[in-house]
Amino acid sequence: MPSIRLALTPGPRLRRLRHSQRFRRLRRPAFLGTLRRTSPLSDGFGFDRGTPVDRYYIDRFIEENRGAIHGRVLEIKNSRYTHQFGSEVVQRDVLDIDATNRNATIVADLAAADGIPADAFDCFILTQTLHLIFDTRSAIFHAHRILRPGGVLLCSVPCIARITPGCIDSDHWRFTRASCSRLFGDVFPRDRVTVRPHGNVLTAIAFLTGMAAEELRQRELDHDDENFPLLVTVRAEKDHSAASS
Repeated sequence: MPSIRLALTPGPRLRRLRHSQRFRRLRRPAFLGTLRRTSPLSDGFGFDRGTPVDRYYIDRFIEENRGAIHGRVLEIKNSRYTHQFGSEVVQRDVLDIDATNRNATIVADLAAADGIPADAFDCFILTQTLHLIFDTRSAIFHAHRILRPGGVLLCSVPCIARITPGCIDSDHWRFTRASCSRLFGDVFPRDRVTVRPHGNVLTAIAFLTGMAAEELRQRELDHDDENFPLLVTVRAEKDHSAASS
């Protein structure tokens, strides 16, 4: 059946494409080494190897905005960043949905946080939490509501990350710069919302496999590629003249 044999024979264009692909592989070979595996190097984000790669970016972001951490400060699960970077802090509060958390001074679901007084905090540090809240819009609404006029929200969200251990049924979202700009800009004044992507394809791969930040070079960590962000940070400031009802 000549017609069938003819159909299966690669044409000139396909042969040229395959030659070009082979040339690219030879010119820039990919050596996976210890990454050629179907399970991560670390099952705990890299904590057992050093500093998780996403924490490098989160720490950098919080340190860059340390001037906003003052007065009455609210943080999630513990007050680590408040202690580390805050100045002239008059009250530290910790929010958690888990009533067994002994660090928590406020037990509430941020998506249904009507019990938290409005206009109460000068700064709200909300790191790596929104992806675990299905009603993200409501959570951002309450984050804005509980800030005092002029108060600042410092938030980080994952773009690329494994499912949070123990949260297989409650890890809902991953975010992008575009989605964060829209979500936060719908609640905070758009000109007071700064959205920034962090990371690159290498740091994203390293984080997914459980490598630690210490296993990467400084220049590799500090290169931000908006096409391959590992996470996104958001600084959002409440209008100075705004007061929540």
